[in-house]
Amino acid sequence: MGTQWYKDRVFYQIWPRSFCDGNGDGIGDLYGVYDKLDYLKSLGIGGIWFSPLYPSPNADYGYDISDYCAIHPDYGDLEIFKKVVDRAHALDIRIIMDLVVNHTSDEHEWFRKSRDKSSPYRDWYFWKKGKRPGKPPNNWDSFFENGAWSFDERSGEWYLHLFHRKQVDLNMDNAAVRAEVKRILRFWLDLGVDGFREDVITFISKPEGLPDDRLSIAVKGMRLFESGPHIHEYLQEFRTEVLDHYDCFVVGEAPMMTVKKARTYVAGAHPDLDMMFHFEHMAADCFFTEYMPLPFDLRKLKRAFSRWQYALDWNALYLENHDHPRVISRYGSERYHDESGKMLAVSYLLQKGTPFVYQGQEIGMTNITLPRIEDYRDCQALKHYYNGVKRRSADKVLSLIQKATRDNARTPVQWSAAAHAGFSTAEPWFPVNPNYPAINAQAQEDDPDSLLNFYRALIAFRSGSRTVRFGDYRELCPAHPHLYVYTRTYEGETLLALCSFTDKPCRFRLPDAAGAAELLFSNYPVGTPNAAVLTTRPYETRVYRWRTENP
Repeated sequence: MGTQWYKDRVFYQIWPRSFCDGNGDGIGDLYGVYDKLDYLKSLGIGGIWFSPLYPSPNADYGYDISDYCAIHPDYGDLEIFKKVVDRAHALDIRIIMDLVVNHTSDEHEWFRKSRDKSSPYRDWYFWKKGKRPGKPPNNWDSFFENGAWSFDERSGEWYLHLFHRKQVDLNMDNAAVRAEVKRILRFWLDLGVDGFREDVITFISKPEGLPDDRLSIAVKGMRLFESGPHIHEYLQEFRTEVLDHYDCFVVGEAPMMTVKKARTYVAGAHPDLDMMFHFEHMAADCFFTEYMPLPFDLRKLKRAFSRWQYALDWNALYLENHDHPRVISRYGSERYHDESGKMLAVSYLLQKGTPFVYQGQEIGMTNITLPRIEDYRDCQALKHYYNGVKRRSADKVLSLIQKATRDNARTPVQWSAAAHAGFSTAEPWFPVNPNYPAINAQAQEDDPDSLLNFYRALIAFRSGSRTVRFGDYRELCPAHPHLYVYTRTYEGETLLALCSFTDKPCRFRLPDAAGAAELLFSNYPVGTPNAAVLTTRPYETRVYRWRTENP
């Protein structure tokens, strides 16, 4: 099962197309990653999660893979990839890859061959006749389309895709498909990769016969294909036959995951996965998806945080990734940019688990507002727009897209105030956020009070703290509508993290045990750090430490 080294590291997610362009063509690449490894080391990063680097037609920007054992030419080749891995390892930075095996691109050679009914690849995917002419085989929904089936004229049958029509679901019940997955795992592990983030991994086992879903209100079919009948069997097969033979780790990603269900994946002596990415805490301002917005509700966020902290021994911690808008624009305040950015960092970085920082999060990158739907690339956003304009005005629908689209997280990283934010010497593939002259890494580098240096200090503290690594978690004042307060306690030492999610003043009384507590972090000057009662300023955060007994 390896050494569980992932519990002692902070990871950084790179969405390669927008991280850093090293060869001057306007697209982020592995040459740019190589140039920024020292920056990541200075941030205290101990691991990198690469979003897909593989060849892809980019219908869903890398999550539609056409070759699992190569590098997309936009990003480089296997030679520069190995150079990045070797340099990262020399800096004590581990590398994990995105494993996307629920589906392939329709341009993958497996799918191309499967269109022939006599091909042995036919059963690698789900090909079905319609219920009747012009009608799909069942009533399942797609996340990126209006239905989960597309008709192929050449084959005369329908194929299943739970996401974009160019992302075709693999039939994992076929042993040959599972053998290919194991070959892919070995290929990258033998190249020196240290693990995998497994994309929508709980969807890979479909129910026999692919029946209609008569109960679901939202995404029809999801209750049937989420955690399907053979999911644990297949994940154990991958673990036992491949992963157990390497010092690596795997973190799953699972929409609509609950803590009860997560235990079946990550608990026990030989778990399917080491950690689980869930989405529950990303719904504090929406219902199920950002395209169904609601007023931000801190109590909803806190319930999600604490439910997972109490239920599992170890969690995958994050506030941003490639699938969600920027968190300062959601849960914080662009007006109180630095203050809320620092508060949000404290809200999750000292929890129990392995934290993931998304590119640009450490400098407080925010959402972008583009004037036309034609300016957006996100296939999910385009689906919602063209569905929405059938019922509402185009202006209202565009306003929703501007706030909810995943493209908000995919603008080029703002490295400096130079042209194109220092991301590239050429016109970038996607617009740079116009706030880059004020929000960029270079401007924050030498400012001791910057958000970047706050992240550096907080990550350094976390990495050296046994209380953060091993301590118990406890939430205080869970009913408070504006304050999130939690403690971590270990061997007589207590850390208290106070986070205000409002610009309104809130009174808070430190626990009596705090006594002469040491103030470790704050995003405002504090005149009397040990005052028993404090009144918070907009989006204030503080971290205290005290001892209550000898270890």
